[in-house]
Amino acid sequence: MTDLGIFRAETRAWLEENCPPSMRTRMVPGEQVGGGSKRRGPNPESYVWLERMAEKGWTVPTWPVEYGGGGLEKEEFLILLDELQRIRARPPLGGMGVTMIGPTLLEYGTEDQKQRHLPRIASGEVAWCQGYSEPGAGSDLASLKTRAEDKGDYYLVNGSKIWTSGAQYADWMFCLVRTNPDVPKHDGISFVLFPMDDPGVTVKPIVLINGESPFCQTFLDDVKVPKADRVGEENRGWTVAKRLLQHERSGLAALASADTAGPMERIQPSLPLPALAREYSGGESIDDPSLRAAVIDNEMRKRAFRLTQQRAVDESEANTPGAATSIFNYVEAEFVKSQLELQLRIRGTRGLGWTGAPFTEEEIGMARLWLEAKAISIAGGSSEIQLNIIAKRVLGLPD
Repeated sequence: MTDLGIFRAETRAWLEENCPPSMRTRMVPGEQVGGGSKRRGPNPESYVWLERMAEKGWTVPTWPVEYGGGGLEKEEFLILLDELQRIRARPPLGGMGVTMIGPTLLEYGTEDQKQRHLPRIASGEVAWCQGYSEPGAGSDLASLKTRAEDKGDYYLVNGSKIWTSGAQYADWMFCLVRTNPDVPKHDGISFVLFPMDDPGVTVKPIVLINGESPFCQTFLDDVKVPKADRVGEENRGWTVAKRLLQHERSGLAALASADTAGPMERIQPSLPLPALAREYSGGESIDDPSLRAAVIDNEMRKRAFRLTQQRAVDESEANTPGAATSIFNYVEAEFVKSQLELQLRIRGTRGLGWTGAPFTEEEIGMARLWLEAKAISIAGGSSEIQLNIIAKRVLGLPD
């Protein structure tokens, strides 16, 4: 037996012994673990799974051991991924810590920043949120106005951020601020970190049309940020910010925890769409030819996306395939919206329930998710922005 064969056998045995039964089922809304203590899910096995995986370093299996990771080589990581998917394991830990700021600190952070932040991310001790967009700086992010005034060994930050997902539950924010207003807009931005319990931070949730509040507006009034928590050089934060977005858009970090297709997987109804279509049509087959073709097309596109994502992991030493991540972001966003439209088509009027009889809890939940997902082609960079990036940086088309 080869060394990798031994690793696979040991990994399989460990997972069989340590992965709780409910962690081998489809994710239930509200049971996701994103780190921190301000929001705790109802399933205690979620935290048993988190603790066991964190102890192995497998919440972030490719991170160095000294920062709370598993220190796995790419071949070992792919074996772990395969074994997690074999038992349909839920991700033990998600959120912006492991998928966005963690990988960015590994590349751009100082040793002090890595030691202070990465182990706490890997263990699920802290939750993070993103301070990028502002009321006047969305798609044109570089026009942001939040100001960081140099006070010697710290900055004094004033401004506001909007669409800060999960800010009401976050312990820390990674944030873009303007440190030089007198240079071209991309050149005067810095990337800083600060705790959300600073007295100058005020968070106000934004209720959406689905009745829930995943987004917030965050107001920053004289927030004191030590320069030790600036990531990268002063006025060179745009480079750090773009790299972080590549980690977000790739979706590859999520694969480390067997979340095989990110939102593609999580937005599905309780039954796969072919079974859902059969159930709502009242038969053993899908009689409507056009609906049958749409369901088949959906399943094929989902499978192709998964395989492409997996190939990107196989081919990338850095686990982030550069500008091509915009392709993942665009395709996934459009797929999620089309899949939710398809499940609505399958359910008919029963897919439009808001509350009460005769609608089931799942029908109500999927109707609200259908409304919420309208924003997915805006979040993380709008689809139009992604197409521009693909045209210029992937295809090399002229301006």
